[in-house]
Amino acid sequence: MRDWQLTIGTGLLLALAFVAVSAPVISPFGPWEIGAPPYLPPLSPHHWLGTDMLGRDVLSGVIYGARVSLLVGVISAAAAICIGTIVGGTAGYAGGLIDDILMRLTEFLQTMPGLALALVLVAVLGASMWSVVLAIALVSWPPVARLMRAEFLSLRSREFVLAAKVLGESHSKIVLSHMLPNALGPIISIASLKVASAVLTESTISFLGLGDVNKISWGMMIGMSQSQLRNAWWMSVFPGLALLITVLALTLISDGIGRALSGRRHSML
Repeated sequence: MRDWQLTIGTGLLLALAFVAVSAPVISPFGPWEIGAPPYLPPLSPHHWLGTDMLGRDVLSGVIYGARVSLLVGVISAAAAICIGTIVGGTAGYAGGLIDDILMRLTEFLQTMPGLALALVLVAVLGASMWSVVLAIALVSWPPVARLMRAEFLSLRSREFVLAAKVLGESHSKIVLSHMLPNALGPIISIASLKVASAVLTESTISFLGLGDVNKISWGMMIGMSQSQLRNAWWMSVFPGLALLITVLALTLISDGIGRALSGRRHSML
């Protein structure tokens, strides 16, 4: 099967999305509910993945953690793509001084460690889910901007764009109707990778204790159980596996979309 990567990745991601959306229905317990002896091992009655140091069900935590991890990943990646598309598209289409200013800003942000900057922003903005989303979005858009700038620089000299200018079409119509649709191919390919990167960044922030303490996530579960890894491995292994499966699914989707777009491009040559 030529599109096995896209098929498997999409299947895994849809399963994870179903788990996240239906968490209140399929979860056997609440994520913070304490109702069992602590440190129950996996396959215990009523607690298939065991319990943590407070007697909370690990399976329920993994299920509810999918909601926060995926929500933060999708929203922050979408925001980063929107910001990067606007900045990069404006720079590539306008050129000149505007291009220089926007690209210097982009390069300046790229010289700074993204994770460290995100941690500083979360510390300044406060530990909430939306501050994490904003921090991840603000450190993730520069690569998208550089990619969009390159696409717009290539497109602005194409015949159909020059023809639109000759016909007197407005700049906004040229950009939105002629250039942007033709520049979205690479963005679609890297969108899933941006989500995967955002999920990992959110997990790192929560692991370090800077995330929203009222929202359980996989990173928080791993961080809280790191001292118990030797004695109660299941507390951190199962959230880690959920994180691994999510990143794997998104990577497979990105590779599959990239192959499909590459094949389409070659067929048009």
